[in-house]
Amino acid sequence: MLAPGRSKVLEKAVSGAAVTLPGFLVPAFQVTPRRQFSNTSSKPSKLGRTPISIPPGVEITVGEPFTKKDATTYLKIAKRTVTVSGPLGKLDLEIPPFINIQQDEAAKKAMLSVENQDLKQQKEMWGTTWAYLNRYIMGVSEGHTAILRLVGVGYRATVEERPKKAEYPGQKFVCLKLGFTHPVEEPIPLGVTASTPQPTRILLEGIDREKVMTFAANIRRWRRPEPYKGKGIFVNDETIKLKQRKIK
Repeated sequence: MLAPGRSKVLEKAVSGAAVTLPGFLVPAFQVTPRRQFSNTSSKPSKLGRTPISIPPGVEITVGEPFTKKDATTYLKIAKRTVTVSGPLGKLDLEIPPFINIQQDEAAKKAMLSVENQDLKQQKEMWGTTWAYLNRYIMGVSEGHTAILRLVGVGYRATVEERPKKAEYPGQKFVCLKLGFTHPVEEPIPLGVTASTPQPTRILLEGIDREKVMTFAANIRRWRRPEPYKGKGIFVNDETIKLKQRKIK
């Protein structure tokens, strides 16, 4: 039940009669507009709108649209294939149809754009496609490398042939001695070359950075760097902070 005084105020408000409220109740009955979370306008991708330099000898070809079944949703999605060819090889990149690539032959640059900059999916794929395309251009012109350092007593690496285990003609294996009772053999994938300039150094080279770094991760998983003695397989400039041993 409402108090008698409050019920009378509500009856007057419903009937349309003018109601005078005490001063301390006025702020509670005022209708204020809801504050927006952000008033800034949507901006285009900073990475996506940056021009990509095309080195001499590199060509970019954009294919016709086609449909491809997605491996996760099993839906048919439209795609286009961008072929990047250079002195070291050729790579294919699948891009969504809403991403356009304009090439300036005189300035040797490529610009990426999307159909609608306000859609979240297109903004996400704008920068992602730019990063992949820039990485592919660098791969076919200069190549990608990864240096693995073996830190530990008796750790050694060699590159040898295993004809009986080879998956393709001429395949080689990275043979590692990492303190196990048996040597570890990792097959070198197609498109990646490996060499050992020093017994504790492994140099990986290839035009596809994803393949190079994936193979480096497969080698590293045999001896991940541990924080007490600092032993393990380090990739490129990887470091680890040493810890003190627990004293019982």
